[in-house]
Amino acid sequence: MYPEHLVAPMREELTSIGFNELKTAEAVDAFMKEHKGTSLVMINSVCGCAAGAARPGVAMSLDNSPKKPAELTTVFAGADIEAVAKMREYTLPYPPSSPAIALFKDGELVHMIERHHIEGRPAKMIAEHLEQVYEEFC
Repeated sequence: MYPEHLVAPMREELTSIGFNELKTAEAVDAFMKEHKGTSLVMINSVCGCAAGAARPGVAMSLDNSPKKPAELTTVFAGADIEAVAKMREYTLPYPPSSPAIALFKDGELVHMIERHHIEGRPAKMIAEHLEQVYEEFC
């Protein structure tokens, strides 16, 4: 498990733009069962592709798109262990991946961006992909 002082700035990159953190399995279950509409979930990570592409790409997509998910939620791999494990149950049949970005509509997974879709791609490409996803589902 990563020390909190290490992950705090990475958490802040998302919470400062409106993401709600889910830190327990119970919080994930409650959110997924109660939320209606669209929700963007980012499985955050300390890795370089999260820092260089995923988090900036998500932020850029939200700045640029007229359509946006109603809810922004995040769990942190390597820190919120139980919450991440529970969220990964909701992202099945996709294998565990971090970072990862999932869009849910009325509790149903409608789009998933896995790590291999993030690695090696610039933030702008991630943002443009997400903007197309928002246009289709939000």
